[in-house]
Amino acid sequence: MSPVEGCPSVFQATCSLSPGIYQYKFFVDGEWRHDEHQPTISGEYGIVNTLYLTREFNQINSVLSPSTPGNRMNMDVDNENFQRMVTLSDGNIQDSHLRVSEAAIQISRSRVIGYLSSHTGYDLLPDSGKVIALDINLPVKQSFHILHEQGIPVAPLWDSFRGQFVGLLSPLDFILILKELETHGSNLTEEQLETHTISAWKESKRQTYGRNDGQGRPQQPLVHATPYESLRDIALKILQNGISTVPIIYSPSSDGSFPQLLHLASLSGILKCICRYFKNSTGNLPILNQPVCTIPLGSWVPKIGDPSCRPLAILRRSASLSSALNLLVQAGVSSIPIVDENDSLIDTYSRSDITALAKDKVYTHVRLEEMAIQQALQLGQDTNTPFGYFNGQRCQMCLRSDPLLKVMERLANPGVRRVFIVEAGSKRVEGIISLSDIFKFLLSL
Repeated sequence: MSPVEGCPSVFQATCSLSPGIYQYKFFVDGEWRHDEHQPTISGEYGIVNTLYLTREFNQINSVLSPSTPGNRMNMDVDNENFQRMVTLSDGNIQDSHLRVSEAAIQISRSRVIGYLSSHTGYDLLPDSGKVIALDINLPVKQSFHILHEQGIPVAPLWDSFRGQFVGLLSPLDFILILKELETHGSNLTEEQLETHTISAWKESKRQTYGRNDGQGRPQQPLVHATPYESLRDIALKILQNGISTVPIIYSPSSDGSFPQLLHLASLSGILKCICRYFKNSTGNLPILNQPVCTIPLGSWVPKIGDPSCRPLAILRRSASLSSALNLLVQAGVSSIPIVDENDSLIDTYSRSDITALAKDKVYTHVRLEEMAIQQALQLGQDTNTPFGYFNGQRCQMCLRSDPLLKVMERLANPGVRRVFIVEAGSKRVEGIISLSDIFKFLLSL
């Protein structure tokens, strides 16, 4: 065992193991010792050893089966400790009393932080691609039509008079606009929306919401990053400012003039870098192969997680679009699971879905209170695509027994900001893990 970089009190040794059950002990200061917090067994190398379980839980039943010759003779399992750790049924974890060790968490955090600190915004730039910015003098309606047609949720705003990027246009802006249109006595009519510029809307927004952005957060200048900043600093900017995107802007001048927009950085892009770097050496991050239910992150229903936690925000498919938009704004989340009468997951509604109403001026002849969430989603889909298609990128699901790496890879997909943890078979929603949950856990925030 050798000390872990950045954690002088933590020692580790990495072993490559195939699925199964293993006996191990520690040789500390000339003395063989075992981990008293883990289940123990009696074996040929000592009276007590710890029991190690890999993520292939379905193999354990056959290994421990009483019909297997010699199992009881060679491995006297402490059944109470073993069953307290995990109960198996069809290969799924039914009890999550086991939690990943603090040492494994600290090792993983140290290595992720080390990686993020040694790589910069340049690592996020694709080999080829396009970045779309909108002039602040464009009409609002046309702007959201562009977002929908280009399949992008957010676009930086360019002020040609000042020669600067001055903000972002996001689905939240369109949600607030539609909520104004639904409000009696609104100063913004459908006709005005055709010619109302982004600049005028932003000014109207400042007057309507004062110093807040509509979600109670103070308005602030454009948060951006340079390509020289570390991935860790870029991730912290996103988390600390409660935003989804940070433009990476390069300026050849020290005063920031002649800015060049290189990329739109997001947590999903940074997470993709992490997954790509550590995927083939998961032993360097001990938590990657741990079942996600054993790791303290995300929001869970009371029976799975903390009994004092708040209920998950969910929608019924019969819910109105207005209630969906209100919940998105009030909960401050990027998407909400849509469930049936049995709480089984059938789809998800995201903030970016709102831009579908800009197509063909749909927003001019619908009422948010009268349109069901199912109808709203089908506006942005092919008419032949059934409601609640799981094979697409929209509805990302995992089981609580799935390893953390699988959840992270799902969240690294573009446009995905939340993974729904569902019960096998019924697909009942048991938890939600977001991009911000992952990064707050990895960065120990």
